[in-house]
Amino acid sequence: MFDIFYDENGVTKQINESSCAILGDSHSVLKQIRSKSVDLIFADPPYGIGKDFGVTKDCFADVNEYLEWCKSWIDECMRILKVNGTMYFMSSTQYMPALDRYVDEKYYVVNRIVWVYDSSGVQSKSKFGSLYEPILMITHDKNVLYTFNYKDILVEAKTGAERKLIDYRKTPPQPYNTTKVPGNVWEFSRVRYKMDEYENHPSQKPEALLERIILASSNKGEIVLDPFSGSFTTSAVAVRLGRLAVGVDVNPDYYKIGIRRTNIALEYDGELLMCDKSRKTQNKSKRDHFEDSGQLALNWY
Repeated sequence: MFDIFYDENGVTKQINESSCAILGDSHSVLKQIRSKSVDLIFADPPYGIGKDFGVTKDCFADVNEYLEWCKSWIDECMRILKVNGTMYFMSSTQYMPALDRYVDEKYYVVNRIVWVYDSSGVQSKSKFGSLYEPILMITHDKNVLYTFNYKDILVEAKTGAERKLIDYRKTPPQPYNTTKVPGNVWEFSRVRYKMDEYENHPSQKPEALLERIILASSNKGEIVLDPFSGSFTTSAVAVRLGRLAVGVDVNPDYYKIGIRRTNIALEYDGELLMCDKSRKTQNKSKRDHFEDSGQLALNWY
């Protein structure tokens, strides 16, 4: 079912009928996956801003080194993406423009999506706070007949559903539709401490965001890959929606999250796998603010 590897020697993985969790360096694992074998890829890599991911920290010598690293894994992902497949990937607001230019010249950008959210906690006093993250949706070229299940992702259209307005341009006049396809600005809350879906990870993405992507751009039984799985939200949602999930992470703790969240096993090497609800942050300014004020930072992230 997960026969996507050239060579599985040295690949540490746990697998069941619907999920494959892999422990290893993403770039090395990608090189072992067969070309044109995956239907949908969602990639949420380190942003090159120094965030601590436990066993690694996304620090690079300079901007060029980071961008070249990104181009390398993007090309590997596109190599293994099926002809009619789709890839979504995220990056920081400062580096996405350069990556957008790269993929726009080499592949095809279907959508430029903005994920917006409110933010609690301490905000900058010297500039406007960052309240969005960019997402690119890309295919191999503009002629690709990619999957887009628009009926599965309809949202409420306030014009018709709440205001109940009539469209007098039609003959005879008719009420506006009560649902619509989402635009390219998506508003989902960030995953915060003590939410049910929260895992001990510094940059966890909300299940609702991944649900929209997976429903829109894949079908049941197809393979969904996340090469930087982290909290394994992509895999967890993919399994829940009847897809086959492949998740990769270099951190053993996150790997164990993937084993648990996708129901591969509840135990690993004699360890009972439990959800760790402790707060995860290396953000000094926010941490110091709460420590100095004598408050407990329960809700910053």
